[in-house]
Amino acid sequence: MEANLNTCTAFAGAKRIASGSVSDVAVKVKKYLDKHADESLLIFDDVTSAQVEIDFRGSLEDVIERLPRESGESPEKSGPGRPKLGVVSREIGLLPRHWEWLALQPGGASVTLRKLVEDAKKSNGDRDKIRQSQNSAYKFMSAMAGNLAHFEEATRAFFACNRPLFETLTAGWPKDVRDHALMLGEAALASKGAV
Repeated sequence: MEANLNTCTAFAGAKRIASGSVSDVAVKVKKYLDKHADESLLIFDDVTSAQVEIDFRGSLEDVIERLPRESGESPEKSGPGRPKLGVVSREIGLLPRHWEWLALQPGGASVTLRKLVEDAKKSNGDRDKIRQSQNSAYKFMSAMAGNLAHFEEATRAFFACNRPLFETLTAGWPKDVRDHALMLGEAALASKGAV
């Protein structure tokens, strides 16, 4: 699943209070917190369900100033790679025979590895979407619904791609939590089976 850059959803308890870009959510949440200072909040990335940390101290301008850049550009850095083109150098571990084979390929190791990754993305695209959907929905459900009724049974139904049973078991969950879990798990629930 391609990352939807910097979109997230904020929950105050089981109630969804904001969804959209990080900056839009930060503004809405800051205004919400100014009126409801004692509420606990969780903000989730809309693709991975990783929790998004935002420092809400100070004024709205202070909060916005501290936000990470949303442009998708890599920060400027010195050293290997081409940050302006989005190419970032990272270390990978391969066996010597793999490095020898890569060195013999046209364009060298970097070009060959990029081609291999693109080919794998094309051939595994559907499975990757289902797996990403499963991982994201499960991560969200564990954080938001882990203590709710029928959580374990609903999780089993979810991983079995049994949408009717999942919907039945989650019918008593708070609407915003249930709807968000269904949105995240859509690709998995629409599939014919687990990957």
